[in-house]
Amino acid sequence: MVENNISSKRVIRNEVGADIRNVVNQKHHVSVAVNKERFRLWINENKFIDVPRLLPSNVQMQGIKFTLRGTDTEKESVLIGNIKVAKGGVDLRRQLLADGKISTNGILFDSESDNIQPQSMGIIRQIYQVLQQDEAIQLKIVGHTDADGDDTKNMKLSQNRAEAVKNALVSIYNVSSDRLSTNGKGETEPVGDNSSADGKTQNRRVEFIKV
Repeated sequence: MVENNISSKRVIRNEVGADIRNVVNQKHHVSVAVNKERFRLWINENKFIDVPRLLPSNVQMQGIKFTLRGTDTEKESVLIGNIKVAKGGVDLRRQLLADGKISTNGILFDSESDNIQPQSMGIIRQIYQVLQQDEAIQLKIVGHTDADGDDTKNMKLSQNRAEAVKNALVSIYNVSSDRLSTNGKGETEPVGDNSSADGKTQNRRVEFIKV
């Protein structure tokens, strides 16, 4: 069920046809995106809800409420954990199409690893949508690290991370590998001060460049 309540008046009340009972039996990643009036929900990167005008146009969203319905709490339960609320950033799709390149530190990896963390998939999905929109586009994916650790290891790590992003686009979204190339720059092109935590965060980034 998707519904809203604006000034004590229900404007939208729609049933969601998707049956997700089997989906929620195990641990899964749920993403919610609010963009002005639009509301979207994904489970494991599959979109289940997309309502263009769920929220009022001139009212800022103040909170999220989770309500459990149709469940006998004496016999079963749904547990929610690791909740993260973040402000949305730049529309990467629009920027890539307009400027021909983007740089993001929103694609996160496990420490000293090329394993992509699940919360990064929203950005990778945006890149896929650009590639889907224009099948002529080819991209170079460039990985960067901060200056911690060995220079040679950082160069290899940045290359492996770029390859991991490419592999995600190929394996999850079926993008042709011929449209994607990779490169690793290690710590050689910093954009922030490697002596500060914030600067290191800026330097750990992935670039997408139209070729």
